[in-house]
Amino acid sequence: MQNRFTAMPLFLLLLLAFVFAAYWPGLHGGFLFDDFANLPILGDTGPIDNWPAFWRYITAGTADPIGRPLTLLSFLLDAHNWPADPLPFKRTNLILHLLNGALLTWLLRRLGHMLFLDTDRRRIDMAALLGASLWLVHPLFVSTTLYIVQREAILPATFTLLGLLSWLHGRTALLHGRTLSGLAWTTVGLGVCTLLGVLSKANGILLPVLALVIEYTLLRSVPQDPLSKGKNSGVYHRAMLALAWLPASIVAGYLLQQGEHGLVHGIPSIRPWTLGQRLLTEPRVLVDYLDLLWLPRPFTPGLFNDNIQVSTSLWSPYTTLPALLVVLGLIGCALKFRRQLPVLAAATLFYFVGQSIESSTIPLELYFEHRNYLPAMLMFWPLALWLCSVRQSRFTAAHTAAVFASIAPSIRHRAKLALAVVLLLGLALMTHSSAELWGNTHDQALLWAELNPDSPRAQANAAVAERNAGHPEHAVVRLQHLLVKDPNQVQLALNLFNAECQVGSIDQATLTASRTALRTARDTGSLLVHWFERTMEQATNPPCPQLTFQTIADLLDAAQDNRYLADVPGRQQDLYYLQGRLALMQSNANVALADFNYALDLNVRAPIALEQAALLGSMGYQRQGLAHLDHYEAVRDRTVPPNIGMPQVHAWILQHQQYWPKEMAHLRTTLSEDASNPLLGGK
Repeated sequence: MQNRFTAMPLFLLLLLAFVFAAYWPGLHGGFLFDDFANLPILGDTGPIDNWPAFWRYITAGTADPIGRPLTLLSFLLDAHNWPADPLPFKRTNLILHLLNGALLTWLLRRLGHMLFLDTDRRRIDMAALLGASLWLVHPLFVSTTLYIVQREAILPATFTLLGLLSWLHGRTALLHGRTLSGLAWTTVGLGVCTLLGVLSKANGILLPVLALVIEYTLLRSVPQDPLSKGKNSGVYHRAMLALAWLPASIVAGYLLQQGEHGLVHGIPSIRPWTLGQRLLTEPRVLVDYLDLLWLPRPFTPGLFNDNIQVSTSLWSPYTTLPALLVVLGLIGCALKFRRQLPVLAAATLFYFVGQSIESSTIPLELYFEHRNYLPAMLMFWPLALWLCSVRQSRFTAAHTAAVFASIAPSIRHRAKLALAVVLLLGLALMTHSSAELWGNTHDQALLWAELNPDSPRAQANAAVAERNAGHPEHAVVRLQHLLVKDPNQVQLALNLFNAECQVGSIDQATLTASRTALRTARDTGSLLVHWFERTMEQATNPPCPQLTFQTIADLLDAAQDNRYLADVPGRQQDLYYLQGRLALMQSNANVALADFNYALDLNVRAPIALEQAALLGSMGYQRQGLAHLDHYEAVRDRTVPPNIGMPQVHAWILQHQQYWPKEMAHLRTTLSEDASNPLLGGK
């Protein structure tokens, strides 16, 4: 008995070291994509080195109504300001991934001991370790672990595992008559850990539903389940009603409400598909996920999934109906055979329940690999149990006996051991290869472009990599034919504009294509502001003759004609801000002031007023900067209230600290002093 308990931790430590080594090359990669959209808030209001700055930062999340404050808090382990070094962020992600592997081992071991009462415990322990190992070293999760911002997917998994373990401990305590202890652990598991999961990312709310999956597939399959009757059965059932069934009902109701609203009222215009098309497409996406999980490969499409063909009917594309039947068939079989094949049923239902928020009625993007991180945690446990010769049901036992009766037990054991080793080594080699790619952003960009030939994001990203490497001519060749196929893709057009300018001359056809893309793109996101700001700065010392202020003005006019951007107040504000900035760079301060005032009127916010006034002052137009602050004071009563959730908390924090009045007063003092200082040439 002692040897069993000392060997298990040793094997686990060896496993974690093995996985750490496989991931090591990827720790030296850089920031990517959504990292730049989320991490800069580390420095939005200066270094986070005092409590007021801490509270401003921790409530600044906007990814969902809750704001994901625990994820933001975890980033403080790695940096307190921005820009920052990516290595500490990636290292923390990997440590959390290893922690999740250890917790998953513990969970599978606990479930195995509760389910297989008459089986050698050493086999159950090794099956738990192997099942967790296959998940931990799977190459599909490299794109979760090494993508810094996806700590938002890793942390909810941590709290889900902790919650399930606490709930099982409470369940056992109730079984043995320890009512108060059992209720406390159950409440911590399904209540507190769910809250912590939600504070990391909204899909942490699925923890109680996942507990119900385990309850009704695994635990209720045990003959004469002790909690089905007895003195604490009523207590347990009431606790589960409040802590599991009620949250599950809320989740189901919310998804149904989102579906009804999306089908009746439509979804935001930034999505190029309807909700009905999304619901038809997601089964194909789920089948593709399962393909990546069970037929792993070292290199996957990665972060670029904007080229997914949308299903417009059950027959277009032709894989839509088969994929839907596969998904429904797997769920139906899991429900039908949950007593005969409890582990397979649990793994299947756990997976689809885990996908229910991000792959159903909420109009998120169609496809992301990181959505498999938590749902796939039980996926490989049935295989591990078989490899460790743990009898999972009478059904499998009978068929195994018939098929392998002629094979000696020792040979079967060695063959299964060899297969387990081959699987682990194969997965580790693929993970190591993928991690090496994640450690080299240039090669990563080129390979992703090759794997995603129809993805505008992948091709634009590869073009940037080629330009940064000093080969803009390669980027030109890459982008020209793609833009002909997809003229609405503004990221292709503007990257081609940059590449040709870097070569030395922009073709007239590219200028026309850039105007067309800006006029027809559905949503430009943050690209609009960032690209125009950089291009205006270049225009003061242009690398090519076509890059002039007039060219930039023509492109801005094209964006103003975009009917999709006209429906988004934030984008219209961006456009008038950019027009004002362009006027300012041409020394038209009064025109810039008028544009800035109009931009502010579209969506009255203190930060935009402060930024625009500061910009006027930095360009030597302090009086216009003061006038813009005066305009803000005149219209600030029209400030739109923050959205429900963390934005309201953040607004309260700022108001409590008097943050914006202090910043406005400081800027006003600075502008006034500079305007009255003849040495600064106030205008």
